[in-house]
Amino acid sequence: MIRKAKNPRKGADLKELAHRVVEIIRRLEERYPNPRTALSFSNPLELLVATVLSAQCTDERVNQVTPSLFSKYRTPWDYANADLGKLEEEVRPTGFYRQKARTLQAIGKALVEKFQGRVPGTLEELVSLPGVGRKTANLVLSEAFGIPGIVVDTHVQRVSRRIGLTQEDDPEAIEYDLMEICPREDWSKLSNLLIWHGRKTCVARKPKCGSCDIRELCQYPDKTGSV
Repeated sequence: MIRKAKNPRKGADLKELAHRVVEIIRRLEERYPNPRTALSFSNPLELLVATVLSAQCTDERVNQVTPSLFSKYRTPWDYANADLGKLEEEVRPTGFYRQKARTLQAIGKALVEKFQGRVPGTLEELVSLPGVGRKTANLVLSEAFGIPGIVVDTHVQRVSRRIGLTQEDDPEAIEYDLMEICPREDWSKLSNLLIWHGRKTCVARKPKCGSCDIRELCQYPDKTGSV
């Protein structure tokens, strides 16, 4: 269940935001055509694993690790029955490797025991897996199953607040706010666009407001002229 927003919005505000989201999507899509996750994968299990590994780690580093990992661990049974020490060594470069290895093993066991060795295709089932929250679940649903979902990572959290699409700070409340003002068919697109915009332009410390495609649609009070 999504947490209740601390800053409820009025109908007129929602209408204005909905119009602004359409224009934001249009402009950002020109800059970032066909936005997708940067994680490399070929099936739902690989994306689920890669997303777990991406916590506190760059997608680039994860993509360096996963080719070898995926060649050795191809099924949930492989993770469930893995030698934990060997699995830790495989994922060590992604950081927090002991916890990540334990999580992957626990996910493998849960997939075998509860889902007959398949990655489930609903939010409720995915978040029942060990270590899987709404962000990971929505990413898997969106990218692997084509089911619309808003992925609230650190970029989406930062950018959506800066440009005035939400005043919330809790990821679940932000997810709800974005769902409320964006057409369902564009949920995945919006979150991917905000992620890429957060990586390339609306960066954390010194946003490149001077080269921002949505500068005049943004409510960030401290715009800079940097490019």
